[in-house]
Amino acid sequence: MVRGRKLKIGVAAGILLATAAGVALARGGSPEPGADLILRGGTIYPGNAAPFKGDVAIRGDRIVYVGPRASGGAGRIIDATGLIVAPGFIDTHTHVNGALASGDPAARLVLPFLTQGVTTAFIGVDGGGDPDVARTFGRDSGAKGGDGEAALGQSSRDYGINFATYVGLGAVRLKVIGPDDRAPTPEELARMQGLVSSAMCQGALGLSTGLFYAPQSFARRDEVVALARAAAEKGGIYDSHLRDESSYTIGLKGAVAEAIEIGREAGIPVHIAHIKALGVDVQGQARAIIAQIEAARKAGQVVHADQYPWSASGTGLSAALMPRWAQDGGRDAMLRRFDDPAAMARMRPEIADNLRRRGGPASLLITSGPADAEGRTLAQIATSAGADPIDAAIAILRKREAGVASFNQSEADIAAFMRQPWVVTSSDASQGHPRYYASFARKYATYVKEKQVIDLRAFIDRSTAVTAAMFGLEGRGQLKAGAFADVIAFDPGRFAPRADYVRPARFSTGMRTVIVNGVVAIENGAPTGAAGGRPLPRQPRTGSCR
Repeated sequence: MVRGRKLKIGVAAGILLATAAGVALARGGSPEPGADLILRGGTIYPGNAAPFKGDVAIRGDRIVYVGPRASGGAGRIIDATGLIVAPGFIDTHTHVNGALASGDPAARLVLPFLTQGVTTAFIGVDGGGDPDVARTFGRDSGAKGGDGEAALGQSSRDYGINFATYVGLGAVRLKVIGPDDRAPTPEELARMQGLVSSAMCQGALGLSTGLFYAPQSFARRDEVVALARAAAEKGGIYDSHLRDESSYTIGLKGAVAEAIEIGREAGIPVHIAHIKALGVDVQGQARAIIAQIEAARKAGQVVHADQYPWSASGTGLSAALMPRWAQDGGRDAMLRRFDDPAAMARMRPEIADNLRRRGGPASLLITSGPADAEGRTLAQIATSAGADPIDAAIAILRKREAGVASFNQSEADIAAFMRQPWVVTSSDASQGHPRYYASFARKYATYVKEKQVIDLRAFIDRSTAVTAAMFGLEGRGQLKAGAFADVIAFDPGRFAPRADYVRPARFSTGMRTVIVNGVVAIENGAPTGAAGGRPLPRQPRTGSCR
């Protein structure tokens, strides 16, 4: 039997997919030497290879056979007839750090990934990655290997899925400089570079940035290049939420050019997070952005991106509407400016323009924040209060920060980006937005089956093998002998999202079996409670951490 540690399963898990038809599970018989479990008779999409009907055999945490027919029996045989069998999906951009790295993850926080077939996720994105990567991975940050490199062994914690993490510009900048709008001193920059280097030696994927967000927006390009170079020396990747996905500051084209130039100057691969053309001023620019990236790639630079399949982005209300200068010094300083007539006289027209570029108050749905605001648009809140939308937004922010779903992308741009072979799947998972529960299911149901923007193999490859190759995830993303046994099986007629903007926390349907490192986490469409996930520290470049 394939066993794993148990997660704590809540009430929601108990009723999950109760109406779904089961996959037959045969038990008994003599186990085949070398196999604990066989998925039999499915249509196998192995990752970067043509599909075929056959079997996948697993022993322990590894795949031991993929082919037309596994000989003999096994301790367990899952009948996958009529199902799509694929590598576990890899989600390159999520905001659920606590759910994955706590060491005692609540099942309700991990299940949205599992019920979509996600077996590996990245955290620490948008510049938020803790420089104490060893702590994130549940290890002693002071541990050293015999060759001087950080000890990158397994944690003793229980995890629902695999995860990797970045070190973040925002976390590093706050630790050294704080929330202020200023450049670092030479001594501070050296400290920041040291934090990045140390994090890389502890297993970080690379450096992530959220240059749109204060205080990271205060960082000039030379500062970012210096930190990216520190990650590059250890073999890392530069992952960036661009400085501008719209027309706030340097514009979308300027922000893409900046990311490419940072990568070129630092000598580091560039990954653009959740690529999009956001807002009325830049809708229709997808083809121009694609041309920019293609030119860099043809020139020999490594540049790629991820994308979530939704027309509404998700961010904070202050990030969407407040000028960056108004956020200098942090939230308390911003609140004081709300009470300063001179500051408000300067701020109000800028907020109005930000609201315009977002598509107006009806385009902003409050997804988290004050209870009386959640689930309503800014337009509805303003109307019910008899207030101007700007005053309504400020009233919300006085209570607390709020999350928003911002409806600001065109379907034509979404499709244009999705068709690129260098754009992989992500969720940008965050509470209050359906992308947490349904991104992979929606991409399949909407853009493969309904709109036929991409075909099934492209969807699977760019959610598995292509992603693993981009980020150097050895042994992940493909079904082949010797690979880690991250395997999923879904019903092609039933795999679909249930979450929407009104009810964002509804599990997807049709995912029949999910196996994480050989541990069956979803069986017959329902969670088993077994935890097979692991931290996935990236090995730093040989000798770079001596």
